Amino acid sequence: MGASNENDPSRPRIVIQGVRGAFHEVAARLYFGEQTELIPALSFSELFEKASDPAVADAAIVAIENSIAGSILGNYRLLLESGLAVEGEVYLPIRQNLLALPGVTIDDLCEVHSHPMALAQCSAFFKKNPHIRLVESSDTAESAAAIAREQNRRAGAVASSLAAELYGLLVLAPSIETFPQNATRFLVVRRKSEIRPPDGADKVSITFTLQHTSGSLANVLQMLAAHGANLTKIQSVPLPERPWEYHFIVDFKADPGRMEAIISDLRVHTLALQVLGVYRGAEAAQRNSITDASAHIL
Repeated sequence: MGASNENDPSRPRIVIQGVRGAFHEVAARLYFGEQTELIPALSFSELFEKASDPAVADAAIVAIENSIAGSILGNYRLLLESGLAVEGEVYLPIRQNLLALPGVTIDDLCEVHSHPMALAQCSAFFKKNPHIRLVESSDTAESAAAIAREQNRRAGAVASSLAAELYGLLVLAPSIETFPQNATRFLVVRRKSEIRPPDGADKVSITFTLQHTSGSLANVLQMLAAHGANLTKIQSVPLPERPWEYHFIVDFKADPGRMEAIISDLRVHTLALQVLGVYRGAEAAQRNSITDASAHIL
């Protein structure tokens, strides 16, 4: 499927986790445009595998953290193992909707299917509807597709309104997420040899280890502050081969003209530093425009 578009930059081949109607699709189209050719992956490990193969895909978009649920640590591990690099980011407001077949009411439902994170994001709604049994699945959109495919009138799904449109389902209850500010950050990843940092790249994602000594992390943070860098994320990830030791994933923003000097100083203060990507960060204004642009497809 992907090979036919290998040399057509106007129709990039982008791997997403899930099937049509998944939030990954919404994020991919916001970043790459409506002409994007979507390549589904049933798991995140499959996503990284496909994105690494130039015969299959040009890039991938992958959820990395949620404003409510936090970081998706498994995807950080897959990113590090894949050798892919970060090209950009998308912040997507997540509007979870209760979907069912036309003519079905909430009282008719015995169970609701969706990804466990989506179900957790709607916990307050389901506490008010205790007759509904929650069933975890691998993907929000696939849950919607299965209901349409099986014509199951006793089950609903939590998914995007795009999934409702694609699979002919009714939105029984819109925006049932507990926290309306619910949003997910996606990373755009691509093979390192094909990435050229854009002009004005003001954000960096790095990973590093430190000597297991007092003050080692504080020294790194103080050095970033001295350079005027704005730390936007720090995440510790366990080292499987060294129990109770960690490597750190850090995102920071800084003046583009100072990036090389900052990274050079970081190498002095850390062990095994790896740059995951240098890219333009999504500003608050960009996030607002994404919210507006996505309103008709969420």
